[in-house]
Amino acid sequence: MANTYDHSIRAAERAVKIKRKVEQMLITDANTPVSVMAQQLGVSEAIFTGCLPAEMAKFTSGLHTETVLAALPAWGNVTTIIANQGSLFEVKADFPPGKMANGFYNLTGEQGQLTGHLRLDRISEIAFVCKPFRHMSSCYIAFFTARGECVFKVYLGRDKQRQLFPQQVVQFQQLQQELCR
Repeated sequence: MANTYDHSIRAAERAVKIKRKVEQMLITDANTPVSVMAQQLGVSEAIFTGCLPAEMAKFTSGLHTETVLAALPAWGNVTTIIANQGSLFEVKADFPPGKMANGFYNLTGEQGQLTGHLRLDRISEIAFVCKPFRHMSSCYIAFFTARGECVFKVYLGRDKQRQLFPQQVVQFQQLQQELCR
């Protein structure tokens, strides 16, 4: 029993240390992307995101993935980002509609939109994040695996003046309030 207790204490102490380091990193440069900061700290992106201040990040269960994905097509132009092995793929378009079939959530985008087949059972958490990026407001939804890996992110779109679309901010906040703890 003492081993389990000791392990729990060490894990809690480590979490506090990581949270303090995240706070320091944000003071030094809040504009650095979360993925870069997590890598610098040597933790998963989900762990780093979970250490952000509550006003920057809120989480919900991956069980809500289909609900989130179903809401996104009504939002208009967004940027979907998929990072893999240091490379980034970006799709700037309306998020496509989708439906469940054969164990996958199938994105049925038109030409120029994202298409694909998502394993929703691999999404354990969803984060709604609002954090500065390049000295601008930035909001996105990140989909994480149980190992803390980011499967993909959907960033709110911007107008010609590089401002977030106000209606998308409202939709983001409404979905966040509905689903997050």
